[in-house]
Amino acid sequence: MKLEWKTCAKIAVSIFALYLAITYWKAAAGFIGTVIGAASPLVIGCAAAYVLNLLMTFYEKHFFGKVKNQKVIKAKRPVCMILAFITLLAVIALVIGLVLPEFISAIMIVVDYIPDAANWVVEQLEKFEYVPQDIIDMITSIDWKSQIEKIVSVVTSGVSDVMGVVISTVSTVVGGIVTAFLSIIFTIYILLDKEKLGSQADRIAKKYLNEKLYGKFRYVLSVLNNCFSKYIIGQCTEAVILGCLCTVGMWILGLPYATMIGALVAFTALIPVAGAFIGGAVGAFMILMVNPLQALIFVVYLVVLQQLEGNIIYPKVVGSSMGLPAIWVLAAVTIGGGVMGVLGMLVGVPIAAAIYVIVKNDVNGLTEEKIKAALE
Repeated sequence: MKLEWKTCAKIAVSIFALYLAITYWKAAAGFIGTVIGAASPLVIGCAAAYVLNLLMTFYEKHFFGKVKNQKVIKAKRPVCMILAFITLLAVIALVIGLVLPEFISAIMIVVDYIPDAANWVVEQLEKFEYVPQDIIDMITSIDWKSQIEKIVSVVTSGVSDVMGVVISTVSTVVGGIVTAFLSIIFTIYILLDKEKLGSQADRIAKKYLNEKLYGKFRYVLSVLNNCFSKYIIGQCTEAVILGCLCTVGMWILGLPYATMIGALVAFTALIPVAGAFIGGAVGAFMILMVNPLQALIFVVYLVVLQQLEGNIIYPKVVGSSMGLPAIWVLAAVTIGGGVMGVLGMLVGVPIAAAIYVIVKNDVNGLTEEKIKAALE
């Protein structure tokens, strides 16, 4: 086989690039990290725009779908975008309003409970002869409530290294505000001009990819978009249903913190498989501080609710739309959580579903005609 000079040049450049990457890996990794950090507002803006686009599309379809007035049509996009922002902010405010006040109240109960718990520990220690009396006397003489208040005061006031804490906090807050502001700007721009941006990306892909590769590229993007949109809608719907059932059940059983724990379970249920258990563990601990028997009742109820959710609600709302077997859902959550933490748990399932669909179609012999039909 005769090698052309262009092929040799490509091989030489690839080898040289590989050599540079291996030799200067630390510097390259630092540079890539800096670039990713600088581009974080754009990344956050794209992610927020994708989620808000689902709400915006819903409002455009249901509120402006049959409108023919040109002035109303021109105002459709900004109005629906504002409604999407308001909806998202209202949901966040609702969750914070339901969780935060009762969470603070539960923390205060825990703080008040610690002195009684310490006295109980002392009483138990006195029953054992091997514990020196002077240690027991020292523990007994401690005013636990005042000590806890001092600790809380020190933590909240930040008496140690005040200037360093202030400077670090201010820089972090300012950086966060700038990032959030730029992210919102990117989100608004992407939502208002999504068709134009999509057309530009499509033209670039057509220019630099051959027809076959371009078709596969469009197909992969279509599968990813389909999996992510179905997952977000299904997971949010399932979380709302689970949170409402948890709250109503706790009301019926007369358990405390019903609205807080219901909202917390709904919020953590956005994490597949293990999310509701995380919220349930926090809720059980809060109820335990009030009444251990009620905490046991809550745990039993949550286990029953989880069985109902796992066998009926999740397969109907999320599982059927994703088409991903349960074992791969668990594997995606485990691997995603190990690699990227909570974010990995959230995006692991739709990515695994997309890979599953692509591999399944490839194994089943998906033709180019079927790929084009899937894109239409």
